[in-house]
Amino acid sequence: MGMPIRILFVCYENICRSPMAEGAFVSLVSSMGASTFFEAESAGTVGYQSGCCPDDRAVWAAGRYGIDISTIRARCLDDLDLDRFDRIFVMDFENQRDLLDVLGDRLVPVHLMTDFAETGAGREIADPYYGDQKGFDRTMEIIMHSAREILTAMQDVYGGGCE
Repeated sequence: MGMPIRILFVCYENICRSPMAEGAFVSLVSSMGASTFFEAESAGTVGYQSGCCPDDRAVWAAGRYGIDISTIRARCLDDLDLDRFDRIFVMDFENQRDLLDVLGDRLVPVHLMTDFAETGAGREIADPYYGDQKGFDRTMEIIMHSAREILTAMQDVYGGGCE
């Protein structure tokens, strides 16, 4: 087997949506026995929160699915070697524009988190930061659904699925 497929999830500050997406994808990959085929990380388009833990509401929302994202630390795209990633998933159109600016002429495929969803494909995942816990719970629900669809699509594209 070759190198694992490396996936990056991107939101604004890497304290809500992208750590939830990283946790969801890693959890699904692990539960399907595909950890040797896929790796996932997350980052933000800005570095205001670099080094910080995910928002408590995001940690709680992920925890409802048995996913612990408390050890993830926020970091900025600028701190990463973007050439290491095979696919990048963004949460909204602003993240997509910012990421494409950072990518320059690199040819890494960039998708919205929802692009592979059977319903709601191409929709943005709204930032729950200024809302309440219910908003985080709904965001996690959408992210879990999207992560399942991404995993299925990536297995179709790259093969390598379940052990």
